Amino acid sequence: MCDNRKKKLLGGFYNFPAGTMCIGRLDEDSEGLLLLTTDGKMSNYINSASIEKVYYAQVDGLIDDAAMEKLQQGVEIGIRNIKYQTKPCAAIKLETIPDFAPRSRKIRDDRHGPTSWISITITEGKFRQIRKMTAAVGFPTLRLIRVQIGEISLNGLQAGEVKEIKDLPVTGMQAVNQ
Repeated sequence: MCDNRKKKLLGGFYNFPAGTMCIGRLDEDSEGLLLLTTDGKMSNYINSASIEKVYYAQVDGLIDDAAMEKLQQGVEIGIRNIKYQTKPCAAIKLETIPDFAPRSRKIRDDRHGPTSWISITITEGKFRQIRKMTAAVGFPTLRLIRVQIGEISLNGLQAGEVKEIKDLPVTGMQAVNQ
């Protein structure tokens, strides 16, 4: 069966140097900061557990303190049909709705009930981890945006915008908001 959806490839946004690779990844339904580099050592370092990744998640329903506490303590999720306990993380309710551009594909409308925005900071990076974590506490993720990796944040980058970062100790690193 043929998939007729058109996927935007990173090369369509910018003329990247040869050997450019993504540091980590975002699934098709996620948005936000994506770092690129030509340095494999930098990629391994940023993907390591010593670097925090911050995500904003819009979840279905008004998330309660009990669910937030479970997220903070770590929850059990499935990774390739194996049970996995996530590490404790920072998770907070956002008091104001983040100011992001509307999604190109509508998630749902307000008649389906209220939603909440939360911030989750992790050092892991398991497949669809944030989505699985919020579902495990009863509040499925509707929209997921990575806003920060280590000290690098979106800082107003718009979708598809590229910003070269020159003040890192390793050259060849660039940031893309996908």
